[in-house]
Amino acid sequence: MPRLTDARKELRRAQITEAAVRCFGRSGLERTSIADITAESGLSTGSIYAHYRSKAELVQASARATLAKRAEVLGEYARAENPPDPDELLARMTSAIDPVEARFGVQIWAEATTDPAIGRIVEDMIDRMRLLVHDCTTAWLVKAEGGDPVAARERAAPIARRVIALYLAELLQTALRPLTEETTS
Repeated sequence: MPRLTDARKELRRAQITEAAVRCFGRSGLERTSIADITAESGLSTGSIYAHYRSKAELVQASARATLAKRAEVLGEYARAENPPDPDELLARMTSAIDPVEARFGVQIWAEATTDPAIGRIVEDMIDRMRLLVHDCTTAWLVKAEGGDPVAARERAAPIARRVIALYLAELLQTALRPLTEETTS
C-alpha cells in the first residue's frame, strides 16, 4: 500500500473535515455518524480513522478548520493596501457566510459550553477573529485619517467589538434559517 506524503495527508484531512462540516451542518453533531461522513467524503471508514481517532477528534479538527478559514479571510483584509472601512468589512464578512458552516458554527458554540477542548478552540478562534478585525479597523483608521497608529489602535477597539458582535448575530440568524437544496450541496 503506498504511503501518503505529508501534503497528501493534509489534503485528505481537509477532504474529511469538509465532508464532516457538511454532514454536521445538515444533520447536527449528535445525529451525524462516521458512516454519514464516509458516504459524504467518498472515503472508507478506515481512511477516516487513519486520520482521526474518534468522532470527537474530527469535530475538533472541523471546528478549527472552519474557524481558520474565516480568520484567513480577515487577515487578508487587514493586510490589504486599502483596508475596508468597518461597514464594508462587515458587509464582506456577512456576505461570505456559508449557511451550512453557520449551522455547524452555532452547534460548536453550544458544544463549547460543555466540552473544554471545543471551548478552547472557540475561544481561541473568536479571540483571533477579534484581533484581526481590530487590526483591519486600525489599518483603515491609519490610512483614512493618516493618524498615529497607537491612537488609531485604541479608537479601533470599540469599533472592532461592534463589527464582531454584528457578524456573530448575522451568523446566528443564518444558522437558524432552514437549509435549502442549493445550500446543502
